[in-house]
Parts: sequence; structure tokens; C-alpha cells
Amino acid sequence: MSVAKRTPRLVIIGLDCAEPSLVFDAWHAELPNLARLMASGVYGSLESCVPAITVPAWSCMLSGRDPGELGIYGFRNRADRTYNRMVVANSSAVKVPRLWDIAASAGWRVAVVGVPGTYPPPEVNGALVSCFLAPSTNVVFTHPPELAERIGGWIGAIVHGPAGYLLDVPDFRSEDKQRILNDIYAMCNQRFDVAAGLLDEEQPDLLMLVDMGVDRIQHALWRDMDPRHPKYVPGSPFAGAIQAYYRHVDARIGRLLEQVGDDTVVLVVSDHGARPLIGGVCVNEWLLAHGYLALVEAPAGAVSLDAAGVDWPRTLAWGAGGYYGRIFLNVSGREPQGVIAPAEYQRIRDELAASLRAMPGPDGRPLGNRVFMPQELYRSVRGIAPDLIVYFGDLAWRAVGTVGGGALFTDENDTGPDDANHAQHGLLIMVDPQHPGGGRQIEGARIYDVLPTLLARFGITPPAGLRGRVLALA
Repeated sequence: MSVAKRTPRLVIIGLDCAEPSLVFDAWHAELPNLARLMASGVYGSLESCVPAITVPAWSCMLSGRDPGELGIYGFRNRADRTYNRMVVANSSAVKVPRLWDIAASAGWRVAVVGVPGTYPPPEVNGALVSCFLAPSTNVVFTHPPELAERIGGWIGAIVHGPAGYLLDVPDFRSEDKQRILNDIYAMCNQRFDVAAGLLDEEQPDLLMLVDMGVDRIQHALWRDMDPRHPKYVPGSPFAGAIQAYYRHVDARIGRLLEQVGDDTVVLVVSDHGARPLIGGVCVNEWLLAHGYLALVEAPAGAVSLDAAGVDWPRTLAWGAGGYYGRIFLNVSGREPQGVIAPAEYQRIRDELAASLRAMPGPDGRPLGNRVFMPQELYRSVRGIAPDLIVYFGDLAWRAVGTVGGGALFTDENDTGPDDANHAQHGLLIMVDPQHPGGGRQIEGARIYDVLPTLLARFGITPPAGLRGRVLALA
């Protein structure tokens, strides 16, 4: 007597950094599976959190909390009030339940593959394969641990070692573009093969996977396709690489969805979008030039802030680099050698924010910076938040953390070649067979709306205090 397989109730396919203008408009005709989902469901842009960064964004989406409530403000966060001690925000930093925890409390079995923020692998009611935060496959990167050995059968290769399962693309900020491209395809195929294996063997109620290849290929090859990029490469052999990869991902989505039933709810979602990276703002060099940062002596050239020799008793503020800028104030009684009196804190922060908003670009015109204060942005502020969060040129420019040499702007990245920055809006496509959307475009969706919408759809009681609203699916 055969036993009917369990049809997953919900399949979530995350495409890290997928850009809505490419999926909804420019390449819509070349993405038949995504186009079909759009035509039968609802879709629209999805406003990310601030900052629009992978590590906080996926946890915000899946927990219904903002970065301040989570205490996660980026890939790395200040560990304590000492200067420049930053630690990676891994799964242990997430202190609230995420979607798979809440679903498990309602009796659901889950399968999770590659979702950022899942290393070390948390216990789940089912199976979990960790994300790019895992240092290698030589550590425990799955739950249960023995799941790792089953992966080899699904991907047709050994699991451990450099030729095995790819948690990420090694050294994706390099000039070895063909090798990067090969690794991106291999990683994508492995993720979808593992997801297919878990669907077949685990029969979960919820399957969620995140493909990191979209993010990696855009960071590596955006200049090759986009004439707006200042380093555009006319006639590049990689000119069509990003477009071809989107087509490949679309095909893999189609194959995966052949395994699910007609009643399965399908969500395709990205944590943020992408845009060409124009250049870098040397945030610490700017602070030095404007009297907020002091050095013991001027370095011969651009060096990290740790190597620069900061004169902390004369420093009011310093910054950290990345896709966005973080500014920290040196407050008396808070930082070890703080100099800003608490009574002067807000005045100096307001003054600095105004100066950053008015910053001119290399051409003398306003750069268009957006400056945020965490206490005004988030419902609460846990951990050690930046005093200011800065989108240089509204994310057209990244923050460069080095200091020395005198240049305020650069076309080089201090962490290696990088062609794209993040954009504030990602995408959402949702198909619910019980509530046909008919291709309706939704407006105003935010990353915090995803969890309340899914829980309401399946009648699962949400945790108290979620941020976000229930989106109309029909």
C-alpha cells in the first residue's frame, strides 16, 4: 500500500539582492516561471529595512522585528564599548523566534537551506542547512549534524573540502571573473538540488531556500552590463552574464516547483535590490578633515583605522565602512576615552548629521546622503547601535573605512573589486491558490509585512508585538 506524499503548505524561494526592475520590467519576458507566478498571484517591490543589508534583512523578514529590536545593524556589530571591536552577527544574535520556529510550534515540519543568519545551525523541527556565515563544511553546518552526509547524494559530489558543497563563492571580490561565475552556477545548482532532495525525502510543510548567487554575480559583474556604471566595460565577454544567470535561476525555480502540489503557497522574495556602485566615500578621512577624528600622526597612505593610531582623547567620532556608513560618537562615560559630555551628545549628533546631509560630491553638488538616527528609526534599540546610519548618495556610494592619503572619494573598494551596491527595495511575488491574485501589483509592501501575512494566511497565532501588517493577497 503506497503512502501519499505530504504536499508542502508553503515554499519560499529567497533570491538575495534580486532587483525588481530587472524581474518585473527589463527581463520579464525571459523569465517565464517568475512571469507565470506574477500573472497568477500578487507582486510588487518590497521595501527593506535600514540598513538594507543581507544579515539583518533576512532576520527582520522572518522575525517581524526591526534591526534595533534584534540588535543587529549589519554583518558586523560592535561587541562592546571598546573601540573597533566588531563581531559577526550569527544565529546566536537572533533572540526571537523566526518563521520556522513559529511554524514548528503549530506542528509544521520545516526544511531550511542557506538562509542568512543560520550559522551556527539552530535546532529546528526538521532539517536545516546553514548559510555563508559558516566558515567551511568542516564544522557542523547542518541540523541534525548527520544531514551533512546526505547532501553528497543530492549534489552528486563530496560534501567536504574546496570541491564540495559551496556555502558561498570563495573570494567573490576578485578579478578572476570566470572562476567566480563558475562557482556561482555550482552554488546555485547545489542549493536547488539540496532543496529538491529535502522536499522528496523530508516532506516538509515549509521549505525555504535562499540563493546567494544573484547577490554575488551582481557585485562581481554589474559594470560589464550597465552603461551607467563609471567603470562600464563596452563589449565585455561578461556583458550578458547577469541576465543569463537570472534566466538560469528562473529555470531552477520552475524545476523545483514541479515537485509541489497545486495547493502549495509559493513566495519568491528578495531582501533588497541592487544598483550600480558609483564610488566610495572615505568616511574616516572626511571626519578627519572636518575635525571630528584625530590621529596621533598622519599615515603615509590609506590604512585601516586600527592601524592609523587614533588619538582618542581628541576624537569626537569615527566611522565604519561597508555598503552604508556607520558613525560612532566618543561619549564621556560611555566609551573608554570618551570626550563628548552627555549633555552635548544630541547637539553634536545633530550637527554632524546636518553636515553629512549637506556633503558635496566630487563635482561640488550635494551627494544626496540620507542620514538616520536609530532611536528615530527603530521601535527599540538593543545592543550597541551606531549613533548615525548614512546612505551615501542614497546607496549610490559605499562607505570606505580606511584613513590617510587625503582623498575623500575613491573609485576603489577597500575590501576588493565590487561593482554594485544594495538598493532599498527588493521584490515579492506570492501565489496563493486559495486567493488568486490575478497578477495584481501591490503597493507599499515592507519587509516587516512578510511574516504577519504568512501567519495570517495559515491561521497561526503570531507572537505579540510584530512590526508590519497583513498584505491583501487577492
